[in-house]
Amino acid sequence: MKRTRGLVGGALAAAMLFLAGCTGLPTSGPVSVGLAVGEKPDGANFTEYAAGPAEGAGPQEIVEGFLDAGITPIDNWSIAREFLTPEMSDTWAPSAAVTIDTSSVSRSITSVGDSDDEDATTADVTVQLSQVASVDSTGAYAAGTGDAEPLRFHLEREKGEEWRISEAPNGIVLDAVNFPLVFRSYALQYFDPTWSRLVPDLRWFPRRPSTATTLTQQLVSGDPVPWLAPGVRSAFTDEVGLARGAVVVDQSQVAEVPLTRSALTTDATTLARMRTQLEATLAPLGVVEVRFTVDQQPLDVSEVQVQQPAPDAGTLVLTKDGFGIAVGDEIAPLGELSAQVDKNAARVRSIDVAADDAAAAMLLDDGHVYLATSDNVVELDSRAGLLAPSLDNRGYTWSVPRGSPGELLATGADATQNKVARAWPGASEISALRVAADGVRVAALVTVGGQRRSVVAAVVRDDKGTPIGLGEMHEIGRFTGTPQGLAWIGADAVGILTSSDDDRMLTQPIGGPVAASAAPAEPRGIAGARTAAGVRILSAEGVVFAQRGSTWQASLSDVLVLGTRSGE
Repeated sequence: MKRTRGLVGGALAAAMLFLAGCTGLPTSGPVSVGLAVGEKPDGANFTEYAAGPAEGAGPQEIVEGFLDAGITPIDNWSIAREFLTPEMSDTWAPSAAVTIDTSSVSRSITSVGDSDDEDATTADVTVQLSQVASVDSTGAYAAGTGDAEPLRFHLEREKGEEWRISEAPNGIVLDAVNFPLVFRSYALQYFDPTWSRLVPDLRWFPRRPSTATTLTQQLVSGDPVPWLAPGVRSAFTDEVGLARGAVVVDQSQVAEVPLTRSALTTDATTLARMRTQLEATLAPLGVVEVRFTVDQQPLDVSEVQVQQPAPDAGTLVLTKDGFGIAVGDEIAPLGELSAQVDKNAARVRSIDVAADDAAAAMLLDDGHVYLATSDNVVELDSRAGLLAPSLDNRGYTWSVPRGSPGELLATGADATQNKVARAWPGASEISALRVAADGVRVAALVTVGGQRRSVVAAVVRDDKGTPIGLGEMHEIGRFTGTPQGLAWIGADAVGILTSSDDDRMLTQPIGGPVAASAAPAEPRGIAGARTAAGVRILSAEGVVFAQRGSTWQASLSDVLVLGTRSGE
């Protein structure tokens, strides 16, 4: 018999809302004193509690109950440990991994041995899962579908006593509905190679009061996820570590972070970068300041200035009245840049505008890529089959032919073409490409082995900032339907527009579960934004839609081309 579990009121609804579209980081909520990992918390901020072992339960029921108890991380999963022998409880490591499957009812559980035999002292149970994703010990999320390796459990009992698990794999199992109830996403913040921008590295950790400690430990002692590592830097080095395990957040929302004595000989710039990096990481918890201490004495540490994302400037459109920002029924031109675009208005197929409005990369009707400035329009790439280009924050225009994903070029404003090495290995086709606002990450929609995938990679640049290669291609999701567009939504997610019998808008975090929603009929283009509210979709009828709540509403009509912003 399978043990039932109860959800405290509203928890299931919250989970469904998460799966439907909540992908942002938390920005508010109570702040608690951080605890050392493994230390017993006084309470917890989740709403679902598992039941302990039932008297007289057989081996299969014990294993089912153990898996169900993964929903309750109180006291380092103390309820789950009740299903284990004392020896196994001492060695089991629940934080080693999370396996996320479709649902608990889809699990295939088989047992070997006669549990009804009163003299039986051992039993074996095997569980087969339909896996959809996993989270490793560092909190990194990886999408993955299909049958995972079977989980094997060995159980023992003394005569007249209860069955308990004596051998079990490390880690816990959660289904896709319960995962966001037990875990929450947070972004570790790293610097770009110029130390001027912060780049998020999304991780997932249990909802419990020790989160400030967990995030600090991961940032101070851990590493970026492997695919991102070639493009980022951390101010934290092996020389400086945490002096003790716990980070304390006081009533003023100031986090006290004790460092080892080597911090006393660390230069002021490095310490300032460390503080800036950690404060940005802990900000979603409500932390307003990080205070470093050594031997309980505060360090005088400043902060460094980092470039902040510009607010959404408005919707860029090309209409019969010209190119610019839509303001009511009028088009506000972007100075002389709009004049250059307007000269080619009938030929423009896509346009991507630099953040400072100084330039725009265009795909014209001849299939070639051009760069428009206030002075002129210059051809950058004349190869056949080019996709819509993407401008990066260094002024390079990225272009690639649809049928040759590896032939990626980054062309400077002087029209010098630079081959970007190691681009999309194994891909037979590429449908869209967008460089992030930080210039460190690039997202793409590619086809590998006949399967459409959304992928990201780190941008590798030389000392002058010229793109020279990509890091490891990292899959963040798979999708069906015909891709109609790709855009960045904030710093940690992309929007994927697809058309088929069921037009869809997919919000795909860079390391998290995808959220799907209906898109306007016959979508043909998407423009990203700093927030989801700023995203715009263009239909085949020339209508621009904006999302209002859970629906898309028409905001503009008679639009020829929906423009995009560099990094969005």
